[in-house]
Amino acid sequence: MGREVIKMVLEDEALELVAAVDPSAGPVDAGIFAGGKQTGVTVSSTLEEALSSSQSDVLVDFTVPQAAYNNTRTAIEYGVRPVIGTTGFTPEQITELDELCKQKGIGGLIAPNFSIGAILMMKFAAQAAKYMPHVEIIEYHGDQKLDAPSGTSIKTAELIAEARQELKQGNPAEEELIEGARGAYYNGFRIHSVRLPGVFAQQEVVFGGHGQTLKIRHDSYERAGYMPGVNVAVKKVMTYSGLIYGFEHIMD
Repeated sequence: MGREVIKMVLEDEALELVAAVDPSAGPVDAGIFAGGKQTGVTVSSTLEEALSSSQSDVLVDFTVPQAAYNNTRTAIEYGVRPVIGTTGFTPEQITELDELCKQKGIGGLIAPNFSIGAILMMKFAAQAAKYMPHVEIIEYHGDQKLDAPSGTSIKTAELIAEARQELKQGNPAEEELIEGARGAYYNGFRIHSVRLPGVFAQQEVVFGGHGQTLKIRHDSYERAGYMPGVNVAVKKVMTYSGLIYGFEHIMD
């Protein structure tokens, strides 16, 4: 994802690449590291090094949950606006980071998904839940994904829960013969996580009603599909103060 972000920035004349971070890359040119041309920007080994040696406006982070929280705090301390594509933040951490952004007078964004299509899927699912409250989510990712359920499915579930009253689904007397067979429980419905090699990222939201079903599905095939959303986020984060959770809040 970092390489894709570098490519996106270099292709947009309105943006300027001023730093890049990868602890394991070594002192390589960022453009060469991303598979492109020389840029004059050397990849830094630490975030502190990158921020202290550049005049950055925005940090884009696609790391892991264990690192993203500290990276976000560090960026805010430097007055740099965080745009975070890493999931795993707790509600308490999001509240804390929001306050820190407001204290600095800067904007920030944590987005479980930057895909425009995925955001539309979430919005459509929330709309459908008003009329078809019986729903389950099935999300598919590669077997190396670290978290389950995915941040996208959790965000989808949150939006659905806002649109319908809690409704415990299924037969009241049902019994799981194998623990976990019915998936993770959220607000009365279930989230199922599939992890298989060969899969990139897909999600299906299935609604059931009398004599009918409705399926809303989104498929991602490559990382480049997230970049139009990242591009919008990098520009929009310059226009507000405080931390926003969810890309849907900055879509026009």
